[in-house]
Amino acid sequence: MKSITVLFATIISITSVFAGDFNYTMAEYAGSAMPYPVPSVRVAYPDSLVPVMVSHVGRHGARYPSSSARAVKLKSALLRADSLGSITPAGRKLLAIVDDVTAMCDGRWGMLDSLGIAEQEGIAGRMYHGFPELFVGGRVTAMASYVPRCVMSMDAFTHKLAIEHRRMNIYTESGPVTSRLLRPFEVDSSYICYREREPYHDIYESFFESEAPAAPAVRVLGEKYGADEKRLKDFALTEYGFLSSLGAMSYNVDIDEFMTEEEYGRLWSCNNLSQYLTRTASTVSKLPADIAAPLLADIINGIDSVVDGHNDAYVQLRFGHAETMMPLLSLMRLPGCFYMTEDFALVARHWCNFHVVPMASNLQLILFRSAGGCLYLRADLNEVPVVLLPDTDEVYVPWEKARKYLVDCLPGHMLSD
Repeated sequence: MKSITVLFATIISITSVFAGDFNYTMAEYAGSAMPYPVPSVRVAYPDSLVPVMVSHVGRHGARYPSSSARAVKLKSALLRADSLGSITPAGRKLLAIVDDVTAMCDGRWGMLDSLGIAEQEGIAGRMYHGFPELFVGGRVTAMASYVPRCVMSMDAFTHKLAIEHRRMNIYTESGPVTSRLLRPFEVDSSYICYREREPYHDIYESFFESEAPAAPAVRVLGEKYGADEKRLKDFALTEYGFLSSLGAMSYNVDIDEFMTEEEYGRLWSCNNLSQYLTRTASTVSKLPADIAAPLLADIINGIDSVVDGHNDAYVQLRFGHAETMMPLLSLMRLPGCFYMTEDFALVARHWCNFHVVPMASNLQLILFRSAGGCLYLRADLNEVPVVLLPDTDEVYVPWEKARKYLVDCLPGHMLSD
């Protein structure tokens, strides 16, 4: 217990001043609900290289809020505040927004919206125009999680490809059969036990207690609402989760009517730490990243099959969730996606969910061949090239070298050399 007490003291001393130092934007504070940051330009590759294939794994596009849970919780508390005569003008406005959003989402909770479709179509169009030769002589294969927003993301993506090249051969699949790869958090028994045990519980609760503000709750519920500070902070986090999700459904709201930028940032940091502890490798456990091993092995096998000449699927697509992407990117130790620390107050400076998994986030592993026949791999995160190998600045990595690194990322070397 002594070591835990010291750790918590460190968190409290650092987080008392850290929120204003982030220099993140209000849009970024939406975290994993932030709409896709469309790159300004598609990065060109050297003339000496010819694309061979692309392996793409991505999150579904922007969507309506995943469920009514936050709206129901907010409305219940706001109606109680109204009955007590404690609700504020800001509270009445929030209640009206909750009712408006609830009506808009009726029958659509969690569904892909028009922005999400546009995000997937944009990524597909840029892929086609960046590597048109891959779509001529080979096939496109695509798989999606059984969740409708993922199926619809796959459909929007492949539909755009079909528009670009109408004689393209496209093969799609979805359903529970893909869950081992795209929803391991639902089927991996070790991970399910990990979430039930919550070995990170005390770390998160200490951070939340020191960092989450109660003021946003008081600002809408009123001073006489009568809840203790813990309940007010919980309400504020729910308020954050609800408001931060609205941009993804193209519902515009002025956040500063309900919370200051610093309060919004502090609540984001709590949400960010929760995702970090539950969905990535950390000093608590590497298990949250290891669940992506079957997916990484499948990606490697897919590239191998093309390299060996046994597969003409030169475009291989996979569509999952934020919970699919976070473990995979952490397992691969990509820059900004993998961070180890004993001081969890530093997570918000080094691992940011809006960078790792905005809506429609994606990883593209692009294989190229040189004039001499050598193969090179480039990794693009959200369509921006990143360094694959730690402690190097190589963007184009010889395939055998890249393959060895990816295999070494697998726990127990699941895939043999």
